[in-house]
Amino acid sequence: MADILVLGLGNDILTDDAVGLMVVRQLRGEFAGDTRLEIRETQEMGLALLDYLSGHREAILVDSIQTGAAPPGTLHELDVDGLKKIAGGTPHFLGVGETLALGRQLGLPMPARVRIFAIEVADVQTVGTHLSAPILKAFPTIMTRLRAAIQE
Repeated sequence: MADILVLGLGNDILTDDAVGLMVVRQLRGEFAGDTRLEIRETQEMGLALLDYLSGHREAILVDSIQTGAAPPGTLHELDVDGLKKIAGGTPHFLGVGETLALGRQLGLPMPARVRIFAIEVADVQTVGTHLSAPILKAFPTIMTRLRAAIQE
């Protein structure tokens, strides 16, 4: 099993909610053959993430978020504790801390380090398969930061 899991979360038919999925799809192509990484995507949330997280030394989660406190395209970099402090939300991050704690209580090998990259979005309610203009504009910057995070 790879040391680092990069997991994109989202729903690919709800416009900007797909941004986490789009990011990992591009990263998967760029990092193909890198045996340190497992790059996956899911529409699951909460305890369903346990199977994805187990067995990795580190996890990088990528998803959309709507705080209303930052312009769309802003990249929030958080750890599990920081996620509790940020206003707004995404259903995919619900219970990440609890999921990690449960995995540890069950004796599963859980990541020692979890980094969360939450992308401020404009629209997660409209049915559609294209990202909004502000997210498309920010996408290259978001990708640059994620590439750097993987190399750290």
